[in-house]
Amino acid sequence: MEHEDDPDVDEPLPTPLGHVLGREPTSSEQGGPEGPGSPAEEGKLVLSEEERQEQTKRHVGGTALRGGGMLELVAQKQREREEREEREALERERQRRRQGQELSAARQRLQEDEMRRAAEERRKEKAEELAARQRVREKIERDKAERAKKYGGSVSSQPSAPAEPGSVPSSPSQEPPSKREYDQCRIQVRLPDGTSLTQTFRAREQLAAVRLYVELHRGEEPGGDQDPVQLLSGFPRRAFSEADMERPLQELGLVPSAVLIVAKKCPS
Repeated sequence: MEHEDDPDVDEPLPTPLGHVLGREPTSSEQGGPEGPGSPAEEGKLVLSEEERQEQTKRHVGGTALRGGGMLELVAQKQREREEREEREALERERQRRRQGQELSAARQRLQEDEMRRAAEERRKEKAEELAARQRVREKIERDKAERAKKYGGSVSSQPSAPAEPGSVPSSPSQEPPSKREYDQCRIQVRLPDGTSLTQTFRAREQLAAVRLYVELHRGEEPGGDQDPVQLLSGFPRRAFSEADMERPLQELGLVPSAVLIVAKKCPS
């Protein structure tokens, strides 16, 4: 043993102060002369069992109220967040619908503008076409008037004098029969696509009138460009030149009727 030779080994142990495991502290150990009947002890034992239970309930109820208040606050925050999200969703939906309506209105205005432009272009093209046709008609009328003025008095039909009584009519060998004069001629024009045009012209009109008629009434070719045409006689085959265009149909042997063929004019 380590402390076996200590001088105070046989002395009793001092009583420890304060709480010792297994026993209650005495009044002197608690720091004063107050005993079981002291005022402090009486103040500590004023609360009864019912009061302690009530106090416990109030404490628990206060804790529950504080906990319930926290839950209510959390629920309120949750409701506010949901309401805010709902308002934002509604605002986004309104913006989307408004943008869709604006886009639809803009698209409709664009379509209306395009339709107006197309209608205006069609009206302008129609007016230009009518003006061009009117110019062609006026040119034809002027050409007719000039030809009538130029050739009107050159050939005059004089009535034959009546035969004298007792005169012997001349034999065919002596005087050839007079050739019949035609005022009009019927021209049939065959186009390259197989179709044909038929029109009646005056015998004294120039061949250029026939070519102009063909250029005005033939169908449009792919691409919209109209190539110049050349007129050919059917039989015997003959290609009319630019000089022939100024000659009357009667001089070209196209009276009283003829068939012409349209061919594309080869570039020189």
